[in-house]
Amino acid sequence: MFKDLFQKKRKYATIPSDRALHSGDQETQERPKREIPEGLMTKCGKCGTIQYSKELEKNLKVCPNCGYHMRLNAPERIKMTLDEEGFTEFDADMISVDPLGFPGYSTKLEQQTLKSGLREAVVTGRGTIDGQPVVAAVMSFDFFTGSMGSVVGEKITRAIEHAIEHKLPMIIFSTSGGARMQESILSLMQMAKTSAALARLDEQGGLYISVITDPTTGGVSASFATLGDINIAEPGAVFGFAGRIVIEQTIRQKLPDDFQTSEFNLQHGQLDMVVHRKDMRATLAKLLELHSTKGAN
Repeated sequence: MFKDLFQKKRKYATIPSDRALHSGDQETQERPKREIPEGLMTKCGKCGTIQYSKELEKNLKVCPNCGYHMRLNAPERIKMTLDEEGFTEFDADMISVDPLGFPGYSTKLEQQTLKSGLREAVVTGRGTIDGQPVVAAVMSFDFFTGSMGSVVGEKITRAIEHAIEHKLPMIIFSTSGGARMQESILSLMQMAKTSAALARLDEQGGLYISVITDPTTGGVSASFATLGDINIAEPGAVFGFAGRIVIEQTIRQKLPDDFQTSEFNLQHGQLDMVVHRKDMRATLAKLLELHSTKGAN
């Protein structure tokens, strides 16, 4: 379903040979150039280790040297977590407009679509994990930094309502820079709307698992990302409401080096689990199995 999103035009980087280029005394030598596809190698954002991109993908985009969990977009996350067959996407054609006439917003939306290959910052749908039925909402940081506008809130709310109607568990994979400022109060309203929908799911006895990935901040962390019956995070994921610099400037104190990381939040009671990406699918499948009920439609 998502294979077209990965078919991008191949670019090349020029790598010079080892032969030196001399130009001091009118002597010049032509250096043969080797064309190497761009994207062949990937540098770890934490330890700086350079490795083959294909090998990194086989390792679920986790650095084999330091264990750093690199960011995934929604299609990659769905492919890694849900069963290969049977995922049905909801509201695929729902896209953001410019409700407030914010200068340049429409142009930025077009640019984000071209850059990311996505139509919005969240993909929602129904599928299975190891045969266990589930409704999922998966956010992408590479579309407008995963910011929550009206469409993101509406798609997530509709997905929760589908879970309520069909008595299915709900999983949301969060990553976000917060509310989308170009939509002002309309964006902030999505915090209340999604939270109210989750409250209805809870009243009906439905299961909600929140999976927090790096980074998750602002209005998303202050609403549905931290309202799970079970709150899980990937190792090293940074999440919280305000940013580190803002907090330090406000309280005029130096914060711990690991402040707002998954491990820090687990230690201080904000999480139930920190789960490595290679174990995430099996962990979710086990939780779904433990909480499964008869009569799901």
